[in-house]
Formats: sequence, structure tokens, C-alpha cells
Amino acid sequence: MSETVADTLIRASLMLAAAGIEGAERDARVLLAHVLDIDQTSLTARMNDTLPQSALYGMDRVIAVRSLHQPVSHITGKRDFWNHEFLVNSDVLDPRPDTETLVAAALEQPFDSVLDLGTGSGAIILSLLAERPQAMGVATDISAKALDVARRNAGRIGVADRVEFCEANWFEGVSGQFDLIVSNPPYISESEMADLGPDVRDWEPHLALTPGKDGLEAYRHIALGLKAALAQNGRAYFEIGCRQAVDVKDIFTNAGFAQLQVLQDLSGHDRVIALNAE
Repeated sequence: MSETVADTLIRASLMLAAAGIEGAERDARVLLAHVLDIDQTSLTARMNDTLPQSALYGMDRVIAVRSLHQPVSHITGKRDFWNHEFLVNSDVLDPRPDTETLVAAALEQPFDSVLDLGTGSGAIILSLLAERPQAMGVATDISAKALDVARRNAGRIGVADRVEFCEANWFEGVSGQFDLIVSNPPYISESEMADLGPDVRDWEPHLALTPGKDGLEAYRHIALGLKAALAQNGRAYFEIGCRQAVDVKDIFTNAGFAQLQVLQDLSGHDRVIALNAE
């Protein structure tokens, strides 16, 4: 049976919607463009083209796995973030637009050195280094597999010679001081994990999602080592859950930081704790 691009998009959208996938039409377009190895603009221009059987088979395969709520980024192996396309897989947290709030804030002032704690795909630090050609960076993560992904992304983006990757738990093994320290740590509480959508709960690494218990343990660890690692007049930015601002501010206030600010994302939700060295 033959199908046009338009026919396939309609069929795929209906199948995804029946599987409970939000944004079914959008996902169908992304996945068909991926199967055909073209961009979505080119897809629009080919709506009346008849698809070869190989493409139909490929589309059936990706629709089947997407219907199981496997994230689109895991199927395509890539995710757009800031100004770049990042490689992603099940070993790293899928970078999200909300995290761009942190990147934008960090870029408002100059820096020559940056430390990213729990780097995952490297999306934050690599985006920052790409915008500041003179800066050098260090990125840590407890997961060797995540660091492999980050290294590949550093090569793709062209900053591999300016970033050092360390398999470490937060500040462990990191020496020196930095103008800028950033992190999107795991912050979902143990009780909130069950409420996550299956795209996240069943497919993304739990190590990058939750530290367990109240979700605040990562901030407590970071607060313990932050003063020693921040250079004079240094700045730090940490992503937070939308209901965690008061608790996270208390953690850093108790660690001796008085200059604290809560930044909102584009949806108006608390998203980033910003602080300055005293």
C-alpha cells in the first residue's frame, strides 16, 4: 500500500494520539523528518510525495516506540538547546527549554572560568563556552556514560579543547576557583516521582532526576563546597523545582550566602537560584 507524506502524517498523528501522546501531530512531523533524514521545512514541501516502503517501515517502527512513551529525543538521538543540537540518549537528562533561563542569566556578565556540577549531556556548560571563546571549563558527573555523551557534544560544538570532564560526585576531585559555577542537579522528591509523566519517569535516568527523600540533598552537598570553589566576585546559578525556592534559599543562606535571587522561567515559574560570592 502506498502513502503520501501527508497521508502518513495523518495516520501517525492518530496512532500517537490514541496512545495518549500529547502533541501527537508535532511528534509525527519530527519523527517522519527523522526517518527521511530531512528537516521539517523540506517535509512541508513534500506533502504530496509518495513514500518508499523503506520509509513506511521505518515510520511504523518509530511510531511503535513513541507509543510506548519513549521520548522523541531518544528516538532521534538529538535535542535542540540554546543555539546548538545536542546528542542525547537514555544515559542523560533531556535538556529542556526551562534550563535556558539559567544559561541566559549566566551570560549576562563576563567570566573566564566555569564549573558545571552534574553536567549530563553538557548542554549548559557547552552552551556557555560556545558564547565565550576565551573561557575555560570543568564539568563533573558521577556517570561515566553521561560524560561520554558530553565529550561527544563538546567535539560537535567545537569547544573540546576548552573543557575538562571529571567523573566525580559534585566538587570531589575539583581544584581551584571559578568565576562561574552552574548546575541542574536532581531535585525531584521521592514522593513526586510517581506523578511524573511516563516519558520522563520510565525513560530518563533516575540518578539525574531525583536524589530521593525531599529532593534537596544535591543543594546541601553543593552548599558545603561552594564558598571554597567560587572566586572573588564569582557567581553561581542552580536550577530548582518550581516549588523549592524557599527551601533552597534557606540552604544557601545557612551556608553563608546573603546575595540570593530567584529567577523565573518563561512560564513565570521559579526556576533558578542566583547567588554571588561575598
